[in-house]
Amino acid sequence: MLPLPRLPVLPSVDRLIGEFDVMLRTLAAPAMSERAHPDAHIDEADMTEADKAHAAGLMRVNHTGEVCAQALYQGQSLTARDPAARNALRHAAHEEVEHLAWTEHRLHDLGSHPSVLNPLWYAGSLALGVAAGVIGDKWNLGFLVETERQVGAHLQSHLLELPPQDAKSRAVVEQMHTDEMQHAHLAEDMGGVPLPAPVVRLMAGTSKIMTSLAYRF
Repeated sequence: MLPLPRLPVLPSVDRLIGEFDVMLRTLAAPAMSERAHPDAHIDEADMTEADKAHAAGLMRVNHTGEVCAQALYQGQSLTARDPAARNALRHAAHEEVEHLAWTEHRLHDLGSHPSVLNPLWYAGSLALGVAAGVIGDKWNLGFLVETERQVGAHLQSHLLELPPQDAKSRAVVEQMHTDEMQHAHLAEDMGGVPLPAPVVRLMAGTSKIMTSLAYRF
């Protein structure tokens, strides 16, 4: 007789209330950073209105990506079976809050705002994270690896696209990229497995839609 699959532990009511608080703080409250902002020591550059608008669009995409990451890791940690995997997801989510603070502050400096579609992306990412956790921890961690790799690729492309004189945005993006790659390596070391190619393509396609809309709205 085959052994029954190990089911995720259902979260307590107190924990669900705590996770609801995380959602409200992510979507409606200013994010806080324990670390100094990477651009704190850099002076604002003179930029044309077109360059500022382009930099703001890219930073809005990055901010939306961090909103999605919060929801994704929240959903994954809710359904993760292994406490070590759950802690890894929580650690990643903690650093993503700092990324939220950095990108939010940079948007403000550029005279812009976060995406109005963030609640929609949050809901979709939360559902996706819950589903990834239900499937199993090795796939859960594999999903984290692939997510961070795709985010890292986006950040690298933004380093090429940002106006050359915008050193403040560049410093933020560079530190975010470093953190995201560390998250990916940690999840690999903990047993994350490569995702099937169709899943990777679906993630990339969904990400392309999100980035296109977040840049404009």
